[in-house]
Amino acid sequence: MGYRDDFWGFYPPSKPIKVEGGIKAKSKRGAIGDTWWSKRWVKVLESFGWSNRLERGRRYARGGQVLDFMLSPGKVTARVQGSTSEPYMVIIEIKPLIDKEWNDVLEEMSGKAIFAAKLLAGEMPQNIEEAFDAASISLFPESSKDIKTDCSCPDSVNPCKHIAAVYYILAEEFDRDPFMLFKLRGRTKDDITASLRKMRTAANDSVSQLEVHPSGEDKKEVTIDNFWAGEELESFSVNISPPDVSAAIIKRLGTPEFWDSKDDFNKTMSRFYEDISRRAVDEAYGEKTKGKKLKKEK
Repeated sequence: MGYRDDFWGFYPPSKPIKVEGGIKAKSKRGAIGDTWWSKRWVKVLESFGWSNRLERGRRYARGGQVLDFMLSPGKVTARVQGSTSEPYMVIIEIKPLIDKEWNDVLEEMSGKAIFAAKLLAGEMPQNIEEAFDAASISLFPESSKDIKTDCSCPDSVNPCKHIAAVYYILAEEFDRDPFMLFKLRGRTKDDITASLRKMRTAANDSVSQLEVHPSGEDKKEVTIDNFWAGEELESFSVNISPPDVSAAIIKRLGTPEFWDSKDDFNKTMSRFYEDISRRAVDEAYGEKTKGKKLKKEK
C-alpha cells in the first residue's frame, strides 16, 4: 500500500518485496512466450481488454515474484509476493470441457494420423487447434466470462498484477509443456494418449477384419511353385521417406534407468535417428539427396 500525498492527492505505487527463488520469466523484454500456443494464450487474454493490467503483471513475472503454482484440471493456485510480508494467494479457474466435448475432439485427433502420431510421441502438433475447430470447440477461453479468478490482495480491479503475473508464468510453462493446456481444460497427457491408443487400436482392428476377395480373372491361386517366381515384382514399389515423428518410440518410452549422462536422452537419440533416416534416404535415392536436409512429407 502507498501513502497519500496531500499536495498531489494520489497514492504512489508500492514496490513488491524482492524474493529469492521465485519463478522468474525467461523473457527480459518484449513479448513473453516462444511457441504458438503460449503466444495465443497471451493474445487471447489481451483481447479481453486487459493489456494495461497485464503489463503490470509482466514486470512481476520477470522479477520472480511468483513463488510457486499448482495446476490441476480446470484450476491454478499460486502464491505471489507483493508489497506485504505475506504473499498473496491467487486462484484461476477455467471451466473444463465436458466428456462429450473431449470425445468429439479426440475423434478428430484420432482421425488424423499425424495428430495421433505426434501426440502419442509426446509432441504437440503445430495445428492442433484444427481438431478443436472441427469439433466446434475452443481450446482457449473465448471470453473473460470463461475465466474465474480471485486474489487475496486489496486491489478490486481484475485481473490485478498478481493474477496477471501468474498468467505470464503459465505462458512460459506452456512453452515447456504444452500438454498443461489440455490439463487446464480437463484432460491430462496420460488421459489423452490412453484415449488415442484405444481409438487407434479399435480402428486398426476394424481394418484388419476386412477381407478382400478378388473375383474373375484377377483371382490367382498362390502355390509353392509360383510364390518365388516374382511375377508381381514389377508392380511392387517402396517409398523411402523420413518418419512424421522422429524417434517416436524413444520419445514414447522415455529416458531409460541406465542413462546416466547429463545430456538429454531424447535429444541425443533423436540426432542418431535423424542421421539414420538421412543415410537410408541417401542409400535409396543416391546422390540426389546427399547433403540435403530431410523434409517430412505433409
